[in-house]
Amino acid sequence: MDIQIRNLVKRFGENTAVDIDSFEIRKGDMLGLVGNNGAGKTTLFRLMLDLLEADEGEVLLSYEGAASPIKPSQNEDWKSVTGAYVDEAFLIEFLTPEEYFQFIGQANRMTQVQTEEQLALYEHFMQGEVLGQKKLIRDLSAGNKQKVGIIGALLARPELVILDEPFNFLDPSSQIILKRLLTEYHQQTGATIIISSHNLQHTVEISTRIALLEKGHIVKDLMNEAGCAEKELEEYFSIDA
Repeated sequence: MDIQIRNLVKRFGENTAVDIDSFEIRKGDMLGLVGNNGAGKTTLFRLMLDLLEADEGEVLLSYEGAASPIKPSQNEDWKSVTGAYVDEAFLIEFLTPEEYFQFIGQANRMTQVQTEEQLALYEHFMQGEVLGQKKLIRDLSAGNKQKVGIIGALLARPELVILDEPFNFLDPSSQIILKRLLTEYHQQTGATIIISSHNLQHTVEISTRIALLEKGHIVKDLMNEAGCAEKELEEYFSIDA
């Protein structure tokens, strides 16, 4: 999926959370979105996903099956090719993980067998702590809730994946597994994947491109072949600190 951002502005009172003149996320990008707290990363994701209404400007989506670029608010067809996890509000916490995954599968017209086949791909990531626990999602640890949200976003093999701070709450082993999962998913599907993270090392390791957001503005757009953006990012944040 290709995403075009044009003159996009979102304000909360006197605070401008997002102010982006022009930015394009190209089909097949593995984009890391980095920035300090309050930079506007989550707000930008919510604007892309039609969870917030922009004060000015627009987001346009181009994807297979769309005759022309559309605004997310124009129709809901784009949702069938999009998977996202921003926070716990995306979960249905009174369901078990099994019920939640089955719900997502049914919503995407997947058979039970197809859903189970996809879940099997994430067995190592779940580490035996998500399925078969006879627990509701609300009773899981923060790390296991995070895993449920991430797997739910990937389950139907969408062509656009948006993950906000996916490494949060995960133990080191799960973080390593997740990096491999996202890299393999990108290689296998050619999907457009956008992640935000405070962890520069993880972001640099998996991203093909990195956008640096500062006070709502994209101040750097860096290609990241073989992790070449790491030094520039470290210098920027060291100076900023």
